[in-house]
Amino acid sequence: MAGHSHDNIDWDEHLQRLRDADEFNAPEVAELVAALLRPTDRSVIEIGGGAGGTAAAFAAALADSGGALTIVDSAPQLLAAAGSHAEQVADRVDVRAVQADAAADSLVEAVGQQADLVIAAFVVHHLPDQLAGLRRLVSLVRPGGRLAIVEFGLQTKVLPADVGIGEPGLEARLIAAREEWFQQMRAEMTGSVRLPMGWAKALSEAGLAEVRSWSYLVDRPAPVDRTGREAVLRRLHLLRRNAEDRVAPEDLAVLDQLLDESSEHYAGNRDDVYYLTANTVHLGTRPAV
Repeated sequence: MAGHSHDNIDWDEHLQRLRDADEFNAPEVAELVAALLRPTDRSVIEIGGGAGGTAAAFAAALADSGGALTIVDSAPQLLAAAGSHAEQVADRVDVRAVQADAAADSLVEAVGQQADLVIAAFVVHHLPDQLAGLRRLVSLVRPGGRLAIVEFGLQTKVLPADVGIGEPGLEARLIAAREEWFQQMRAEMTGSVRLPMGWAKALSEAGLAEVRSWSYLVDRPAPVDRTGREAVLRRLHLLRRNAEDRVAPEDLAVLDQLLDESSEHYAGNRDDVYYLTANTVHLGTRPAV
């Protein structure tokens, strides 16, 4: 599906940002792949491949034993980039790229196979009917296999409580504005359905057993290195996009100074910015028939 997805975001336009995020998150992604992949697993389906960082990590993990990796995405440029990235990592792994919509009932037919592990990181919250989406993903899991979803655990923090200009507490107000944007985005989706339960319960409702959850930190204390500064700036630009008409003009002016390379307050030159977030993994097993 080219163009805008259900959340009215053209994900192809975010390819470089996702590549940069892959570089920044590579250590945590490698640890996540190692935690999820069992010694007997030979097939993986990734839903929403982004720029391919997670797919490449799975390909590397499967390289010695061989196996099959299927990457599914609705954005054609992202899909091509993710497939290419994974193929460059391990030539013993059979990499397939499937353009399909995780919100469509045709997903299962388009993928055409089941896997030992299906993973969807930061994907399901973009689907109009999230529970129906989970049930669709469960259909891609072979009996005895597992589905893992990764969703946000705690809000990302990058700024000190007082940045030295404007009123203290800027980041908290920006986070609140982004949450308001997110709820509006979901409400405006065609066919949007509320999910009045937590992710672990939703996986159980979708038919999985032995559901468990755990969280991992992405923790880069101040002073951050180059990739850390770039991640901080990406986060602030994201907050800026969602802040228009949702925070006071004074707060926008402060944020613009933090994003202005010519400003003495430019976040890219500060030694007190950091990056801290927590993501949560929810994992369940499809019962054997």
